[in-house]
Amino acid sequence: MKEILKQKASKIKLLITDCDGVLTDAGVYYGQDGEYLKKFNIRDGMGVERLRKLAGVETAIITGEKSPSVITRAQKLQITEVHLFVKDKPQVLKEIIARLQLEKEEIAYIGDDYNDLEVMKLVRLTASPADALPAIKNTVDYVCQAKGGEGCYREFAELIIDAKNDTVAALPIKSGVITLSNGRKIGPGQPSYIIAEIGINHNGSLETAKQLIDEAVTAKADAVKFQKRTPEICVPRDQWEIMRDTPWGRMSYIDYKRKTEFGIAEYATIDQYCKKVGIDWFVSAWDAPSVDFMEQFDTILYKLASASLTDFELIERILETGRPLMLSSGMSTMKEIENALRFVNDFDPNYPVFLAHSTSAYPCKPEELNLRMINTLANKFPGIPIGYSGHETGLATTVAAVALGATFVERHFTLDRAMWGSDHAASVEPQGFQRLVRDIRDIETAAGDGIKQVYESELAPMKRLRVNIGEEYKTKPLV
Repeated sequence: MKEILKQKASKIKLLITDCDGVLTDAGVYYGQDGEYLKKFNIRDGMGVERLRKLAGVETAIITGEKSPSVITRAQKLQITEVHLFVKDKPQVLKEIIARLQLEKEEIAYIGDDYNDLEVMKLVRLTASPADALPAIKNTVDYVCQAKGGEGCYREFAELIIDAKNDTVAALPIKSGVITLSNGRKIGPGQPSYIIAEIGINHNGSLETAKQLIDEAVTAKADAVKFQKRTPEICVPRDQWEIMRDTPWGRMSYIDYKRKTEFGIAEYATIDQYCKKVGIDWFVSAWDAPSVDFMEQFDTILYKLASASLTDFELIERILETGRPLMLSSGMSTMKEIENALRFVNDFDPNYPVFLAHSTSAYPCKPEELNLRMINTLANKFPGIPIGYSGHETGLATTVAAVALGATFVERHFTLDRAMWGSDHAASVEPQGFQRLVRDIRDIETAAGDGIKQVYESELAPMKRLRVNIGEEYKTKPLV
């Protein structure tokens, strides 16, 4: 594939196709009742599904046809952007671009006739079947070897899939282990880095925050994490004056959010207190001014909440600090994860970045935890330490995440799950967190090195129970 064609194809988010002459063979067929039918190629249908599954690219149909078979075929393939009996294709395309907030570079189009020429001028990447009109074939970026209705759409779809997979594979393979500024290593082969997320569970009380830090130290957690927001940026303007019942009385939502935010005095105290008791601390920064604020302190890293994975302005501000970045992937598609990691890679191929699997439900049902994603992410992004940010109510699944390879884990932490606030119900209480850390360390110890050996503790049962004992063990004394 030519490099410029690959670059264009790697950016595509939507593939738009004409119908007659592309998805069909341009023949005219009628049913027994005289209805206007179309003959589709089954390989093209598989192309739609593969493009969605493997590249995160959806398909749209814009056609001048008005056949019921087109509607039926689109429904079967779960194509929701279907525009029939279109007289002005460019206008329909402009409407799609505006509604889906797409750029020209993110759209591809495959057509075969003169009425496709104007719409092709509005997109980045174009293609045609092998039997398209000469003027079309001379205009497009790619001419398929297959004819219309004989797999040309599938051929073009595979080109886009290959380009996107090549782009992801081009991300540099990192070392796999990241060393923090205090010397602590996080990655495969290292003890899991266990984070007690205090978040906003302090409910605006510095004393509660200090109690939570003390309990995290007692539990032998590696770090505590808070959240830092600028309420005027993070709270939508239309929600500011909504009245809420709070522990401080009834107040507007914006005032409530201000009440729960710590300022310079509180974080200065937290900074000193964590240093005193010997535990790492950092924050999830939700906006660029919050990053500027936190740069007053020498925190160990920055966390990016799942909700911020597509906020590239915020990501860039964090990257400018040079501190390690921990991304969380809840409420995100694989494509959005790839885009975030590619953004980091474009900034600095060697930037220290972590990735946490997460499902953003509070609390999260076991059937939605999808812990096998830990292995999926590790295989897809080799060299990037993969972890787990959990919002479930139990402990066993977080321990299982470590058994599956999570190099760090994060759970919300509270003094009492019955306390007022949005995150307490999906949080772990102090005694539970102690058990969590204990069980994770037991799992790590029990994992061993994978090399089969006979332990000294097995010699007595061997001599008592085994019929034929190896010569090397017959004279070996019991311990």
